[in-house]
Amino acid sequence: MPKAKKKQSLAEKINVMRASVMGANDGIISIAGIVVGVASAQSNNHAIFLSGIAGMLAGTVSMAMGEWVSVSTQSDSEKRAIEKESAALDGHYDDEFDFIRNKYQATGISNELATQATKEMMSDDPLDVAVREKYGFNPKEKTSAIAAAMASMISFPTGSILPLVSITMFPQSIKLFATVIAVMIALAITGYTAAALGGANRGKAVLRNIVSGLLTMLVTYLIGSLFAH
Repeated sequence: MPKAKKKQSLAEKINVMRASVMGANDGIISIAGIVVGVASAQSNNHAIFLSGIAGMLAGTVSMAMGEWVSVSTQSDSEKRAIEKESAALDGHYDDEFDFIRNKYQATGISNELATQATKEMMSDDPLDVAVREKYGFNPKEKTSAIAAAMASMISFPTGSILPLVSITMFPQSIKLFATVIAVMIALAITGYTAAALGGANRGKAVLRNIVSGLLTMLVTYLIGSLFAH
């Protein structure tokens, strides 16, 4: 039992960290796009600030609800899979046993060894083994929809602060340039962190994140310029 609790705790931490990083990343890109677009249309700091605040509030609620719905849906699907597998083990244990043994055998081990391994693994907790082998997730690892939603609710506005402060605090002559530089640095950090959490290529993740942010700001800048007066 202690080992299962440790795994559950780790899964929960990863879930919250993922939601936090992605929430901050979306906050940076979304609000940077909004304030750069408005700034390209007019120089009124009050209007720029209000548009950024409105975007931040809307994005915060949207991200939190999105995380809650997403994680809740995943949890519901996993519960359904566990119930389905439990019924399958009760009614067709031999079929489930054969499925797992054949899966092990397909990796290249002998039929005798695959049978022995399946017997030993399913002797303790057959439901746990069957769910992991058939559906690809550990039924003992739980993720919290509320924790993910709270992480996004905090991280999105936190990420939003940087472009909002940059565009309103810097002098008119350099505010756009300063905002772009600040956003690029922030996106490099969140891109690297997300890649580190997922075990992906750090360099590619950083580059992809920066490019997506630059494209977002470029598009909103061009659109805002069309309405400049």
